[in-house]
Amino acid sequence: MVTLLQGGAYLVNGTEIVEDGPEAAAALKAKTGRETTREEASKNTIAYGILKSHNTSGNMEKLKIRFDKLTSHDITFVGIIQTARASGLQKFPMPYVLTNCHNSLCAVGGTINEDDHMFGLTCAKRYGGVYVPPHQAVIHQFAREMLAGGGRMILGSDSHTRYGALGTMAMGEGGPELVKQLLNQTYDINMPGVVGVYLTGAPAKGVGPQDVALAIIGAVFQNGYVKNKVMEFVGPGVASLSADFRIGIDVMTTETTCLSSIWKTDAEIEEFYEIHGRKEEYKELNPGEVAYYDGLIEVDLSKVRPMIAMPFHPSNTYTIEELNANLMDILDETEKRAKVSLDGAVEYHLKDKVKNGKFMVDQGIIAGCAGGGFENICAAADILKGKYIGSDGFTLSVYPASMPVYMELIRNGCAAAILETGAVMKTAFCGPCFGAGDTPANNAFSIRHSTRNFPNREGSKLQSGQISSVALMDARSIAATAANQGVLTPATDFDGEIGKYKYHFDSKIYENRVFDSHGVADPSVEIQFGPNIKDWPAMGELPENLVLQVVSEIHDPVTTTDELIPSGETSSYRSNPLGLAEFTLSRKDPAYVGRAKEIQKAETERANGGHPCQVLPVLKDVMGTIKKQYPDADHTNTGFGSTIFAVKPGDGSAREQAASCQKVLGGWANIANEYATKRYRSNLINWGMLPFLIREGELPFKNLDYLFFPGIRKAVEEKAEIITACVVDGQNLRTFELRLGELTDEERQIILKGCLINYNRVN
Repeated sequence: MVTLLQGGAYLVNGTEIVEDGPEAAAALKAKTGRETTREEASKNTIAYGILKSHNTSGNMEKLKIRFDKLTSHDITFVGIIQTARASGLQKFPMPYVLTNCHNSLCAVGGTINEDDHMFGLTCAKRYGGVYVPPHQAVIHQFAREMLAGGGRMILGSDSHTRYGALGTMAMGEGGPELVKQLLNQTYDINMPGVVGVYLTGAPAKGVGPQDVALAIIGAVFQNGYVKNKVMEFVGPGVASLSADFRIGIDVMTTETTCLSSIWKTDAEIEEFYEIHGRKEEYKELNPGEVAYYDGLIEVDLSKVRPMIAMPFHPSNTYTIEELNANLMDILDETEKRAKVSLDGAVEYHLKDKVKNGKFMVDQGIIAGCAGGGFENICAAADILKGKYIGSDGFTLSVYPASMPVYMELIRNGCAAAILETGAVMKTAFCGPCFGAGDTPANNAFSIRHSTRNFPNREGSKLQSGQISSVALMDARSIAATAANQGVLTPATDFDGEIGKYKYHFDSKIYENRVFDSHGVADPSVEIQFGPNIKDWPAMGELPENLVLQVVSEIHDPVTTTDELIPSGETSSYRSNPLGLAEFTLSRKDPAYVGRAKEIQKAETERANGGHPCQVLPVLKDVMGTIKKQYPDADHTNTGFGSTIFAVKPGDGSAREQAASCQKVLGGWANIANEYATKRYRSNLINWGMLPFLIREGELPFKNLDYLFFPGIRKAVEEKAEIITACVVDGQNLRTFELRLGELTDEERQIILKGCLINYNRVN
């Protein structure tokens, strides 16, 4: 089904694989008639060509990228624009689309959600952007329909910003990276590795894009095969997939921890652009005659079977057939994993869902940027046609990804076929993906064609004793399960026909509702602020020395951004930095906020000209110990704050709040064995936090210890490879070492200034 090549490989004429090794040169010469070097062939990937055309540095090893377009949603755009405004923003220098698909229900927090929407609309008018009102489209569907273009690059403040199937290299990053683009700065990265995804064969009936995606994720996540690399989809199997099918695989590449994705394009993609009235945006993309890939994933599409990602990660994959054949063993293993993910905070069980040897599901959801596509819902309608979901506890909700998709489902009868079963159709909304919609009952099991199944992504609250869980599946198998009234069923068991429906895009829906400034700014427009929209608090520069208290210690193999700052209803406070910060680590370590605030008092007192020991007497003893070895250290040159340790933090969402909430509570650093994603590490840096690394197995401190970092400012300035730190252990200091990893000159300046806002105010 999925095979990983151990090492690099050459692709000849898009069809023949030559593994890298001693005999590769001779094999390539025999096939092409000429000698080819690895360096030359590396430049023949599709990814290299697109990156080169957008790089402004002149150095393809050290990229400085300017994107063609930007896009954000209503959890992120307020903070981005507020940050850019604080840095002198006058006009959006490129098309910037503000969508409203995360907090569009306006169900909690009084007026704060709609206040943010009005903030977005008035900013689009003032600065020359595009505003997509709530319920019109989820962020990525609108981008596919209206923004993508062959050979283009798009940056979005959502981790699933992936339009590679349409020939657009897109990246999801935290808000500060979009701020840089708005201020005519660049996205700075080393040239990423490129991994080929070589597709052969064609999917069997009943197998959908989520099945292929989960098969790939299951093969590459744990081993980091594509981490921070570009996945390039090639091979003869691409031609067997429709545009919608490719899009459905592509959006899930985020869950592999890759940097971005790109696909070869053909007449199928050209037709997609033509259907959407943008044929001129199509560009044929293919790798060169001989292209070198740093790794190769071979996927035989014909061997993929309906998949399920069990709680609590998209990489926890099985075929549905395997699960049904080994129910009690796999459910027992899932319950054991849940104890780690949930820290044993609540009782969690699945084996009691087995009735008469069948696994009973409580809820089905087909939604969002992954599941809400036209073909997915049409296929579900065909499988459900003539069936009913029953009048017991099982429910099914379907969310088309945009109003144009919804309209076509009404016109072709698929919406009616779904509604006749007892299922419900809802408007475009991302809530089921991040915990703000369709929360099932306690201990319920939900199957969803969405992007993630982390803990609480269905809306439950551990702190309230609530837990339910999500498994990821394709829309087709969700429909088959619904037709079977909740009995877990793979769509390959469906013996009817799944039709091929023609899609007609109705452009009038957007023309009549979406505000498009066409790039014309109107400075006379007054921005509409709601009471919840607050400016960022003042943040100081990195001091000469630091005293940091460890206020949380997390030893999970991976810590998601959802665990660092919960999604769901808490996201309503995303426009209020201090308000949102109250929820930091609330589901993982409820004591964190109080501890961080306690040490923050010392820095606040210091910043106001007072003595930190006056508000936190314990610091008198801490500083007394420090001064024995570092007599010049005192409150005039030493800052105070907090840090956390996590093994591998930052998997998942691009939301900058995972870092900024720590910062506004006085956080100065994270300490980790590694960072799960580039985007989380970038968020830390852009908020002036030190992304420390410590070797696995080396943990010389424990929770609540005080750490002293002598000369930390000088170390950052002078690009020190090794950072010396000390644990304050009673009357003694115990020295240990950390690293910061590679930092660009700009990133060092951002850390020194205290955050990106400060950096831009000066520059």
